[in-house]
Amino acid sequence: MSQRTLIVMVKEPRPGRVKTRLGRDIGHTAAAWWFRHQTRALLRRLQDPRWQIVLAVSPDREGLQSRIWPAHLPRLAQGRGNLGDRMARMMRAAPPGPVCVIGADIPGITPASIWRAFTSLGAHDAVFGPAPDGGYWLVGVRNAAAVPSALFQGVRWSSQHALADSLASLSGARVALVDELRDVDTVADLAA
Repeated sequence: MSQRTLIVMVKEPRPGRVKTRLGRDIGHTAAAWWFRHQTRALLRRLQDPRWQIVLAVSPDREGLQSRIWPAHLPRLAQGRGNLGDRMARMMRAAPPGPVCVIGADIPGITPASIWRAFTSLGAHDAVFGPAPDGGYWLVGVRNAAAVPSALFQGVRWSSQHALADSLASLSGARVALVDELRDVDTVADLAA
């Protein structure tokens, strides 16, 4: 059986450099504190023998050397480019087999929701976990060794079109949608 890989996109939790929209609402120090503790809780919750967690860190050098994230988790530098460039690079760096990428700012993620995404890849080429704002909290492909070259081309990131554009980039692929979850970008998201 091939290895399942769960890539978690993380940024160093520095005030003013992470969760900046939330920081405008609650203060940048509070937003960085929230992200750090949210991420640590998420990583503990998602430890599961059914998949390997890999951290995709940013900024590259600082993230690779960081003492904030658990030392036992492998790390990859996100590198340059837009979100799609970075996610595709991380997917291609995973070992052959199913790979899913998530953000760390989604409090509702559970091992069951991750497992639903991985199992859907048995009958589908790709999977997305939609968000209520038109984006998504998870993207996955059946095999990291065959990430479609067109994946994420033409996507309008940070807009209500992100999911629709990403789906359009996979024309002809069998795509599954799993649980709808909300990420936290603003104080309203935090309250919800």
